[in-house]
Amino acid sequence: MRALGIDPIHDTRRTFDGLLTAMSRPGTVHTVPSPADYAVVATLVDHEVAVATDDETLRSALSEQGRLDAASPERADIVHVCERANVDVRECKRGSLTEPSDGATVVYRVETVNSGRPDATTVTVSGPGVDGTATFSPSLPERELSALTQAQSGYPRGIDAIFAGEDRLAAIPRSATVEVA
Repeated sequence: MRALGIDPIHDTRRTFDGLLTAMSRPGTVHTVPSPADYAVVATLVDHEVAVATDDETLRSALSEQGRLDAASPERADIVHVCERANVDVRECKRGSLTEPSDGATVVYRVETVNSGRPDATTVTVSGPGVDGTATFSPSLPERELSALTQAQSGYPRGIDAIFAGEDRLAAIPRSATVEVA
């Protein structure tokens, strides 16, 4: 994954650790190798995972590694969403009652991911792994965050969402309750 600026051993290990912590402590922000969205996709994708992305650099790097099983966002296991992508997260795979883990993981490339700020749209997360609530601000339009809330509304079905800024990420697993303000 050197074509993406990601060390395939050290950076993916650091990213995996950051992802594990972010998923187990939803709404917390963690530092990972840069660019974070590429690091996340490089960490999660193998030859058994279908990927949807409009990013030609990412598609090319995965293809060169023999790891690109391209799919539409509605059929993909990993959906990489660039800041201005035309993906309706509510149409992504949400798993089933018997196999909720078949839901997609959506990786949003965002400009910034910060702890909650009063001047930005904030996401408040509660549920397993959260002591009370956690708040953070990904630089996504409120309508996209509202669509995510709708996609998360049928637990145990839903999607896992990862917000990846330059070198920071936050995550919302399908088990979390999400509010947008």
